[in-house]
Amino acid sequence: MHHHPLGNTGLTVSVAGLGCGGNSRLGLGRGASFDECVAVARAAIDLGVNFLDTAEVYGTEEIVGAAVKAYDRDKLVISTKALFKAGDDAAEVTRRVEASLKRLGLDHVDVFHFHAVGPATYEHHRDVLAPALLRLKEQGKVRHVGITETGPRDPEQAMLARAVEDAPWEVMMLAYSLVNQGARHKVFPATRRRGIGTLLMFVVRNIFSNEAYRRDVFAKLVEQGLLEASVLSDGAAGGDPLQFLVSEGGAESITDAAYRYARHEEGADVILFGTGNRDHVKANVESILRPPLPAPVIERLHRTFGHLNGVGLDLPGPVTA
Repeated sequence: MHHHPLGNTGLTVSVAGLGCGGNSRLGLGRGASFDECVAVARAAIDLGVNFLDTAEVYGTEEIVGAAVKAYDRDKLVISTKALFKAGDDAAEVTRRVEASLKRLGLDHVDVFHFHAVGPATYEHHRDVLAPALLRLKEQGKVRHVGITETGPRDPEQAMLARAVEDAPWEVMMLAYSLVNQGARHKVFPATRRRGIGTLLMFVVRNIFSNEAYRRDVFAKLVEQGLLEASVLSDGAAGGDPLQFLVSEGGAESITDAAYRYARHEEGADVILFGTGNRDHVKANVESILRPPLPAPVIERLHRTFGHLNGVGLDLPGPVTA
């Protein structure tokens, strides 16, 4: 496993991080038992993953808490988050943090995020709620203060464009992928300059793993004039616009390429992956640890898809092609 600093937090994190939400939620999404879900988390830790991200809304904090009991807590970085409304106050922040700690069975979390913050409520989170989180940091219950965007509802990343220049954010979770590259220009230059740690989500979504869905999305983008029609005939396998990642890029699959693309982007600290299958844990980690895609392939990705915003940011749930 490769490890490096998480911004200027002083934390050393694995480049592969276990995301405990999404469609899988460690297996809860397919009806797995509590113990089966714990086994998925432990499979990741046994492969060297030391960063685990959960959230109140995922329903997996108890699972993460049970999983990490078998390991040295000081070697793990635990991140969680909670959703807040515009009317919530400082007392609500304290209540929610303490509730998360109780579910996790921990006396502190390494990162606590305000979850899925949109542009309309950003100022409330920064000015009213964040001071409460800073007080909890002083008490040792939270080590670092984070904020996560709501990619599907803020595809232009308007909230993050403001947050990257503000205190007190030490860590940010953002959407980034082969076909959603906006952060390369809008976010990463500022996070690198200011030493803000980055956690990348939506790196692999249905658009990469579901061929029928992918073809439908690209066809609609062509209809909308957002992509040249030629992309539908460039692929070697029946016009799949991303097939060149395998045939020319040497990737084992499109999802393999997606993980590698994000992993080697300058400014990316942790690549989050989610699964409810222990065998998939190993495959995902292996992809994240592979070398970068060839330079000509990356240049083609930037040239062809770099202008798109919000593509592939489907919310958790079933996809119909």
